[in-house]
Amino acid sequence: MKVSIVTAVYNRRSSILQALESVDRQSHRDLEHIVVDGMSTDGTVELIRGNSGDRTLILSERDDGIYDALNKGIKMSTGDVIGLMHSDDVFAHNHVIERVCDAFRDQSIDAVYGDLQYVSAKEPSRVVRHWRAGSFSQQKLVWGWMPPHPTLYLRRSVFERFGAYDTRYRIAADYDAVLRYFGKGNVRSAYIPEVMVKMRTGGESNRSIKSIVRKSVEDYRALRANDVGGILTLILKNISKLRQFEPTK
Repeated sequence: MKVSIVTAVYNRRSSILQALESVDRQSHRDLEHIVVDGMSTDGTVELIRGNSGDRTLILSERDDGIYDALNKGIKMSTGDVIGLMHSDDVFAHNHVIERVCDAFRDQSIDAVYGDLQYVSAKEPSRVVRHWRAGSFSQQKLVWGWMPPHPTLYLRRSVFERFGAYDTRYRIAADYDAVLRYFGKGNVRSAYIPEVMVKMRTGGESNRSIKSIVRKSVEDYRALRANDVGGILTLILKNISKLRQFEPTK
């Protein structure tokens, strides 16, 4: 089973090498890594080219934001299964993709996901949030549930049937896509009950009060567009995050 991993990056010289190494260390070898760079100006693309093997495809050109870049990577991909590795993230261990492929051996499964840990950007060994996704049910979507997006792997056929990321959403296109796939698409999923990805804090959706407000507005728009819920679902979605935070030590 060939797996395509897509990374969108812009000016992440400080972290991109760890992401590249994390993908390269995966025990599953039938894998391609597609890195889409948005014309970085800090030496990121030169670092990528100097530290990439023959399994890495690199595209460096201007894009219209992260979801446009991810769509380009998905279009370039040739794998049976497609997932993401954000430029600030790393896999939790070297056998994550092997676990994903094991789950996809069931031909009825269209989506595989697991748990996610948010770690401190300055101290990556310190866990800030632990997102235990749990198994999926349609009712959970109304309660504000979604799988941790960085852990989500989909068969190519899901993108072919239901489309990739809607770039009209600047921050919440991943939530819109999840609602499309798991809601209207009713894809059959498998949950891997372990941490698959470690993600540094400080992403676009929680970078500032303005970003948080915009994310909430876009989440609400996605809920209404996909006929899943409304304000109550949005409130429950945000409340559910509170139990994910680890106690300060």
